[in-house]
Parts: sequence; structure tokens; C-alpha cells
Amino acid sequence: MTYFEVFSLPRKLSIDVAALEKQFYALSRRWHPDRFAARPQAEQEAALAQASLLNDAYRTLRDPVLRTQYLLRLLGVELEEQSKAATEAARASGTEKKQSVPPELLEEVFELNMQLAEMRAARQMGEDEPELRRDLLSAKDAFESKLDATDEELQQLWRVWDAAEDEGAQPAQTSARDAMVTLLNKRTYLRNLVRDVNEALESESGTQHHEI
Repeated sequence: MTYFEVFSLPRKLSIDVAALEKQFYALSRRWHPDRFAARPQAEQEAALAQASLLNDAYRTLRDPVLRTQYLLRLLGVELEEQSKAATEAARASGTEKKQSVPPELLEEVFELNMQLAEMRAARQMGEDEPELRRDLLSAKDAFESKLDATDEELQQLWRVWDAAEDEGAQPAQTSARDAMVTLLNKRTYLRNLVRDVNEALESESGTQHHEI
């Protein structure tokens, strides 16, 4: 049973989250393990499994990005960040898993890496670089704006997917699927860039506090 089937939903990406929550609580009461405490062991285990499935389904479907990723997995699509081969290779070599840089971000990523390298060098020498901090904050704001724009594009693709699902338009679904994969990989890359900037700024702040 898929997560969509748990809630008797079609495989669509635009969901009434309030209605989903209401249905979740109704089903939670039905399958709560306490209601099966006096039942045979097999029924208790079945209720526990159903409750676990229900929780997983709700947690996934209520989150827009997780919902999209889940639908893509049902379609046999493995996102770059979830690639088992890449994860295992990185673990074996003791390095961080690498993601390909979205072409439209190449220049900004190059500039950011230079700034991060400068920040690390300055920190090792005990130097304060207020201008560099401002540049990193500006880069962070730019990446967060791109994240917001990516989420808006993703919502537009939901509508395309849902309409194609209603019409049985396979070419349109295939096109929407491929576009969602590209956007989600880009979104992950942007989120990691924001994380890297935050870590650099926090480390710099911690160093300054220690020196004081």
C-alpha cells in the first residue's frame, strides 16, 4: 500500500493538508495500539504495523518536498542526493558525497568557494575580515532567494503533473517529472550552500567570542 492509498488519495501533488490532518487523526484513533491490547497477538502486531505506516504516510505527505520526493520514488526515480551508489562510494573513501553543480550556479559557487577559503585562511591567522563576512551574508541571502524561487517553480510543476494525471497525458507527466527531478537536485544543492555559509559564519563568530 502506498502512502497515497493509506489516505485514499490519487497520486497528485496538490493536497488539502487540513483535510489530510483531519483524516490522519481519525485513522490514528482507529488503529491506536491501545484499542487492540486485549486482542490476539497477530491483531496487535497488525494494528501496530498499520499505525506505523499511517504515521510515515502522514509525515511524508504533509511536507511538500517529501511528498514530491516520494512520488518520484514511486515512479522509480532516484534523486542525486539519495543515490546509494554515491553514498557508498563516499563512505568507502571517507569523503563527503559530491553533487554536480547546477550549470546556472557555476559562477556563484566558484565565487563562494573562494570566499569560504579566504574565511578559513583568515581564521587560521586570527584575522578579522568584516567585509568578507558581509560578502558571505550577501551570498547567503542570494541563495535563500533562489531557494524560494525554486519552491515556487516546484508548485507550478505540481499543477502540471496533477492536470496531466487527470487527463492521462503521459508526455506531459514525463516532462513534469524530469523538471521536478532537476529542481529538487538544485534545491538540495542550494540548501547545502546555505548550510556551508552558516557554518563558516558560526565558526567565525565562535572564534571572535573566544578571542574576546
